[in-house]
Amino acid sequence: MAEIYHALGLHMHQPLGNLLALHNSNERWEARQILWCYDRPTRMLEGYEDVARLHMGFSGTLLKQLEDDGVRQTFHDVVDVEDFLARYRRSNIEFVGSGQFHPVYPLIPDTDWEAQTAWWIGLGRHLLGRERFEGFWPPEMGFCMEMIPTLARLGYKYAVVDCCYIKPKRPMRWEEIRYRPWRARYDGAEIVVVPRDRELSNAQLSGLDPGWFQHEVYHRTKSCDFPALVTTWTDGENGGWFRGTAVQGGFWGYFYRPLLDRYRAGTLGFAPIHISEFIRRFPPTEEVDVHRGAWNTEHHWGGDFTQWTGSLLQKKGWDEIRNASSYYQKVKRAFDERGPASSDPQEVRHLITHAYDLILSAETSCHFYWGSRWVHRSFDELEQAYFLLDTAMTKLGGGPDK
Repeated sequence: MAEIYHALGLHMHQPLGNLLALHNSNERWEARQILWCYDRPTRMLEGYEDVARLHMGFSGTLLKQLEDDGVRQTFHDVVDVEDFLARYRRSNIEFVGSGQFHPVYPLIPDTDWEAQTAWWIGLGRHLLGRERFEGFWPPEMGFCMEMIPTLARLGYKYAVVDCCYIKPKRPMRWEEIRYRPWRARYDGAEIVVVPRDRELSNAQLSGLDPGWFQHEVYHRTKSCDFPALVTTWTDGENGGWFRGTAVQGGFWGYFYRPLLDRYRAGTLGFAPIHISEFIRRFPPTEEVDVHRGAWNTEHHWGGDFTQWTGSLLQKKGWDEIRNASSYYQKVKRAFDERGPASSDPQEVRHLITHAYDLILSAETSCHFYWGSRWVHRSFDELEQAYFLLDTAMTKLGGGPDK
């Protein structure tokens, strides 16, 4: 019988400023529950360090809030943020990287991929205590082959993708497609893509019984004649399954710990593993392509990105992001050429850098997720960015020219 392994991941994310916004509204209880979701994982791993193999990804917009002194002071009576971050740094959790402002990568200008990715790495190193991040979690699971050179250049070894987008180069059984990591190559660069089992992940999100999961994994992998990796990955802070204060009835007490107890007892039938370890032990040799797409949302299929692009205002928002990003590149080139001769190069550099930060922030998927309701947030940030870039251009001896 083939060796069967399970890689379990949790994705943590909050829109920028959302924790304080909830606190300042009538949703303080929701903010508390969310923060407990961040405090809870390392506590639930206590006593299971020998068998637990957990993956976690934090969006850059969440990490920026956890770094913020205002957030820490506001919620000091709920959680000690520095304490739980210190516990994360001491843990054996495999953290995966992401984008600084949680963008849907295939929808933003590819000239911004480097900054979104590299800026997250700097923040992740600072807060999570890892020098390297081998895995990458694409925000909203938005992935395309063109991302591979950027990810590989910045040191990533693997990326998690939705199983339904794997495009084999030969006929394959469905369990091969789902339960094997693959090599993917674009423009001379290469990365390993790890398929996420969509159906089992959906079950993990909303509540499941460890016995049912054990049975399902067995039946899904019983025809595997290769070392199989079953990867399940979901949000780790949404719904009562994760947020509920009765821990024994939720994800950690009802599902995760009992699963590890069965593994210890030798009755589980598969082994928890970190993806990086699986790849080192069973390096993939075969290559696939990956279709462009994101994960399915509540209302839409992810392959056409309709959740983020369906309305006229959403489309206009993306048009303006492309315009602003292009204008930033033009001003930056002008600074590289004429900046040293300007009257105050440090001020001009600051204007350009601040503007770019606003453009990257405008690209967050949350601004576009809710139909047309939040797109104005992106426009507000782009308007500020245009003002800063216009000011910089004027100081460089040229007028505003977008």
